[in-house]
Amino acid sequence: MRPAINTSDGRRLVSRRGFLKIAAAGAAAAAVPSFVRAKRPPNFVIIFTDDQGYQDLGCFGSPKIKTPCIDRMAAEGMRFTDFYVASPICTPSRSALMTGCYPKRVGLARGVLFPQANRGLNPSEITIAEVLKSRGYATGCIGKWHLGDNEKFLPRKQGFDSYFGIPYSNDMGHRVKPKKGVPLLRNETVVEHPARQETLTQRYTEEAVRFVKENARKPFFLYLAHTFPHVPLYAAPPFKGISARGLYGDVIECIDWSTGVLVKALRTLGIERDTIVVFTSDNGPWLSKGKNGGCALPLRGGKQTTWEGGMREPCVMWAPGRIPAGSVCSEVAASMDLLPTFARIAGASAPTDRVIDGHDIAPLMFGERGAKSPWDAFYYYNTGGALEAVRAGDWKLRIPRRRRKGEEKGLYNLRAEVSEKTNLITRHPDVAARLEAMMKKFDADLAKTSRPVGRV
Repeated sequence: MRPAINTSDGRRLVSRRGFLKIAAAGAAAAAVPSFVRAKRPPNFVIIFTDDQGYQDLGCFGSPKIKTPCIDRMAAEGMRFTDFYVASPICTPSRSALMTGCYPKRVGLARGVLFPQANRGLNPSEITIAEVLKSRGYATGCIGKWHLGDNEKFLPRKQGFDSYFGIPYSNDMGHRVKPKKGVPLLRNETVVEHPARQETLTQRYTEEAVRFVKENARKPFFLYLAHTFPHVPLYAAPPFKGISARGLYGDVIECIDWSTGVLVKALRTLGIERDTIVVFTSDNGPWLSKGKNGGCALPLRGGKQTTWEGGMREPCVMWAPGRIPAGSVCSEVAASMDLLPTFARIAGASAPTDRVIDGHDIAPLMFGERGAKSPWDAFYYYNTGGALEAVRAGDWKLRIPRRRRKGEEKGLYNLRAEVSEKTNLITRHPDVAARLEAMMKKFDADLAKTSRPVGRV
């Protein structure tokens, strides 16, 4: 059994097996929220796209991309307009989703992992899948992983019962004689190399439907992480040329179809009222790809930046009978919140032996009157793992670490102007000073409680 680990602040981290025993024992004593049905805790589905822009859904204002299935989810559920991920690039963002922590806290804040990297998500971390397994959930991961392709870092070593997908971004891949390109894995076995990328969205969908059918009689957690719209773009033949937005639109409309198929399966199985679905993306659009990239309007910037367009994502949450239909939440929420929120809803325990940055946002999700964001401040780390901005209330202070043309220290009021065009720092130097002091303190405190990255 893996030994306990001591944090830099002296707290003792239990092993993964130890955590599961503690969580299972404590779950019976936990107060189960009133919105959890007595017969069983709800199912959870996270649909996570790759490099999708804020405006790339009909319900978020896309003028050309048609997403009727996701739009219907929004009409029957809730749109989150101020929903953030913890990094503007893939690996750090996904580490935050899985652990409920800022990427720097788990050692994965700098850059992305490449094939055969000697690093990955530390197996001693407690993932959202492991938290839910402590309550008897079936757990499935489908799609892009990107948290380490060594076997010790793959999904089945991180709390998932099964895995089907590609282990990193679809533009990577590596040579396995005599072939090269991105491999497709089932569990830890390569089943296709190179993967036929034009078929991936459809095959992921088939796997997702199979998973929910096989586990319909017990609680389950499905993490469906689409490969696209990361470039290179591939659209399944039935979707080629259907979108007014070109190939990029074809890819998004195929993902919309996939979402509709999955939701239909939940309805057909009669478990839609026992299921909570979250649709969002890992970071903003890759603007340098031109017509093959997405759109973050009305936000500024995109992938690889700490402007709003890099880290504020379109988010739709759907749970008939639980989440109020046609609702909109403009409170700050984040992907890091899903672990503690799902744990609370499932009657499980989030890890208490280590710092978890996410918060329980169930009051926001379920439309409780007067519910406010639990985030006093949200911190934006750049692609190099440096703290570059903070949002507190309506104010955002951004201090670029790498000076690009036209960029300088800036203070913005996001409620008044979400596009971050008007720098108010000379008008409100007191606000800027307060936020800068908050940044320095938080970054120093985080460094004291950070944990080691996994290594081969």
